[in-house]
Amino acid sequence: MTEIKTKRERVKFASDNVTGACPEVLNALLKANEDDKTPYGNDELSKNLQNKFSEIFEKEVIVFPTASGTAANALALSTMTPSFGNIYCHRLSHINVDECGAPEFYTGGAKLVNLDGNNGKIIAEELDRNISGKGVVHHTQPSSVSITQLCETGVAYNLDEIKKISEITHKHDLNIHMDGARFANALVSLNCTPAEMTWKSGIDVLSFGATKNGCLAAEAIIFFKPELVGNLPFLMKRAGHLLSKMRFVSAQLDAYISNEVWLKKCEACKCHGKKIKPRFTEVQKY
Repeated sequence: MTEIKTKRERVKFASDNVTGACPEVLNALLKANEDDKTPYGNDELSKNLQNKFSEIFEKEVIVFPTASGTAANALALSTMTPSFGNIYCHRLSHINVDECGAPEFYTGGAKLVNLDGNNGKIIAEELDRNISGKGVVHHTQPSSVSITQLCETGVAYNLDEIKKISEITHKHDLNIHMDGARFANALVSLNCTPAEMTWKSGIDVLSFGATKNGCLAAEAIIFFKPELVGNLPFLMKRAGHLLSKMRFVSAQLDAYISNEVWLKKCEACKCHGKKIKPRFTEVQKY
């Protein structure tokens, strides 16, 4: 019997954690390195992110760059959840199974309430049934809801699902957070706009992911409701995420969202009424 050997290319589906940064991001870092800049996010590049993200989301937003998705999630939740509060999430969510207790740590002890849902997604009706204990001093208090887009299972919440979960959340006077580590992938798969997938569907705060789609270490916390920012600047400093040379994180984000780079890194997209030809037809390499 003759053994036939075929050459097979190994593909790693690891959310772009295994690849290098894309050329646009690397070029932006080199440019940011040319001159001295004001530190701690007071440079022009960091300040301009507010306007660029506001244009993308069709709404005035407040943006805080961070160096990791875990920090973005945990810090965002800390503005919405007191130490005696509850965070309702799917049991397979990243904040529950992959962040080493960071949400509990940054919130000062808030409790993650796990929901079974379906294939990684929270079900609105189950969420409604589980929100309880408000005003009862013996119970941790319902405070916030967090959904993951895309989910850890690789599926996306459609817009109707997000709206229903948001409606239940707001009916109980809670706030809703979206873990958008794979935000661009979900956006492309749903063929919608960033606004439609977030604040127009009821999302209050977004962890905007970029590291898993071509950046080195760049994420952002985006607030659609300014009143939720609260003491976040102080929380970021205390947590070690007020970076001295913030411009190097901001430069990555700026390059990532400019010229639809972030959408081109995912496949074809029709967002904003414009179809983008896929840059990579086989294995994505930078």
